[in-house]
Amino acid sequence: MLGKLARQHDPNVLVGFDKADDAGVYKISATQALVQTVDFFTPIVDDPYTFGQIATANSLSDVYAMGGRPLSALAIVCFPENGDLTVLEQILAGGLSKMMEAGCAVIGGHSVRDPEIKFGYSVTGIIHPERVWTNSSAQPGDKLILTKALGTGVISTAIKKGEARQEWIDAAVKSMTTLNAKAAELASDNKFHVHAATDITGFGLIGHGREMALGSKVSLRLYAAQVPALPGAMECIQAKFVPGGLNANRDFAECVVSYPDGISEDRKTLLFDPQTAGGLLLAVPAQRSPELIASFGAAGVSASEIGEVIPETKPLIQVL
Repeated sequence: MLGKLARQHDPNVLVGFDKADDAGVYKISATQALVQTVDFFTPIVDDPYTFGQIATANSLSDVYAMGGRPLSALAIVCFPENGDLTVLEQILAGGLSKMMEAGCAVIGGHSVRDPEIKFGYSVTGIIHPERVWTNSSAQPGDKLILTKALGTGVISTAIKKGEARQEWIDAAVKSMTTLNAKAAELASDNKFHVHAATDITGFGLIGHGREMALGSKVSLRLYAAQVPALPGAMECIQAKFVPGGLNANRDFAECVVSYPDGISEDRKTLLFDPQTAGGLLLAVPAQRSPELIASFGAAGVSASEIGEVIPETKPLIQVL
């Protein structure tokens, strides 16, 4: 819909909505630019404090995906008029705990009455104008590194149906409440030369990979067996705990994907799973990939090399 609107021409807009990037970037001086994003959603776990943490990690993620540092945030709250305010207090407390961990100041917000609870933040960060990561600068020969395993969408669906095992819930919650701060900090070291970055959220790995490929005018080759899955993710897929968003992602993006014979339907499904507070997908020069993965490992950041960037061809994404 945004593509149908009149375009504003402001030379200080370094990243707008034209390439479906993770956040907007606005230059305010020769050495500083603002990174701005907003995200909120309905509860995906029962515990309100944990929900607040997850929503916050998800809101902050887009700033990290641009290589930025979050500075301030405004809360967005939708809450039932006659709802239990202790629940809202716990949601806000969970959110604040993660904002404090990120060193990001909560400076206000807005609330409305709504029968369905929703929570998140508008986050403003800062970055040097010449060090912005975008999703549209991947280069042929780059390796693709993914932090965090996939599967939060299908596990969240199992949680809602009361069918998730506790160990699956624990692993998914740990992933969703882990900030991408450390991963972004390590990858932003100039020696790694990150060419492109995005975070894997609602459109799944294929959907966000598609945006990177189209924006960069390249194609991607993904190795399905190297894509990590959270404990319980494959079991949830096999049990058909598939969220509607996954099917929507597949309907939209599978037309640009090819698979060889032998890749299971379950593994294909995982690649479209919508993630909440998912990891970063980084395109880095091939010679830098092993060192970056080693750096991640030493810092306790989960990371896997899952593919590579190749010259633009059809299909746009090859899954091997």
